[in-house]
Amino acid sequence: MRVMHVMAGADEGGAENIMLESVLALAEAGHAQHVVTRPGNTFRTAKFASAGIGVDTASFNTSWPFPTRKILAEAISGFRPDVIEYWMGRAGQFAPAAHRARSIAWYGGYYKLARFRTCDWHVGLTIDLLRHIREQGVSEDRSAIIHTYADFQGTEPVSRASLTTPEGVPVALSLARLHEKKGLDTLLEAAARLPDLHVWIAGEGPLEGELKAQCTRLGLDHRVRFLGWRNDRGALLAACDVVAFPSRYEPFGTVTVDAWAASRPLVAADAVGPAAYVKDGVNGLLVPKNDVDALAAALGRVIYDKALAQKLVGGGRASYEAQFTKAAFQRDSLAFYEKVRAQAGPFDS
Repeated sequence: MRVMHVMAGADEGGAENIMLESVLALAEAGHAQHVVTRPGNTFRTAKFASAGIGVDTASFNTSWPFPTRKILAEAISGFRPDVIEYWMGRAGQFAPAAHRARSIAWYGGYYKLARFRTCDWHVGLTIDLLRHIREQGVSEDRSAIIHTYADFQGTEPVSRASLTTPEGVPVALSLARLHEKKGLDTLLEAAARLPDLHVWIAGEGPLEGELKAQCTRLGLDHRVRFLGWRNDRGALLAACDVVAFPSRYEPFGTVTVDAWAASRPLVAADAVGPAAYVKDGVNGLLVPKNDVDALAAALGRVIYDKALAQKLVGGGRASYEAQFTKAAFQRDSLAFYEKVRAQAGPFDS
């Protein structure tokens, strides 16, 4: 299978991580691939290069689209893909109409169908995203769910000393952009009510100054670490005691899968994505959005009740094995790609 991926996202982010890890998993399965993306993220492009995957870069400037369209057309002509996957809405706006029969739109959020008007095929990350796709008029036979995956096998934990965190204290990890949607202000308020709890926040974003000021105001500077963007989330997960996921808005949230794959107990707010997959008391604890009391109580239950923590880890691991392994992702992706290739036929020009 020859697969081209087109990604016009940010330098870093959750969807960008999903795309990177998806491409690497497909490479591991033996599929030939080529990537067209923005030039900003050297970590991603280096990973592609080390896997023998060709990369072209383009600006994806919608105000002056012609250079990007030229680069994309030349890449398609040179690589001759069986399928072309457009990751998120901006990339989809550049999909050439001439190749719509082999073009796949990837939804990590509630994008409008108009952004993918020249894609005949549509993939949603979650049950609810698939509903959203089909409610916009896409037929069942042209759409599917392909879940993300996580794989942290053999990952060594990060040194707590390197993050100026004492050994033996309970640590909650939040993997999140520093944005209002992520509910990190509620996590800080909850931490203030749990005097033993230390918090690691891995991410960047516009609320950094505001959150750090809140941290100081709450007297948490000695217990909270802002780590910035990290490419070693597996090592962070291996070193924490609980994963905190307090998002107000989340179409899915790969943090759920990350926690389950890393065998860490999960406490999540009931945004639509986590609420569709987290069963309260079974594979995580689910709390109401914006409810500091409930979040603090749930985190406290996990860090002080070891039996509960182990029960949640077991339930999360079972959920992971059922749907979110690398093997499941490779299988489901190939099945969908085969369907697209069969309909589109051989690449002619």
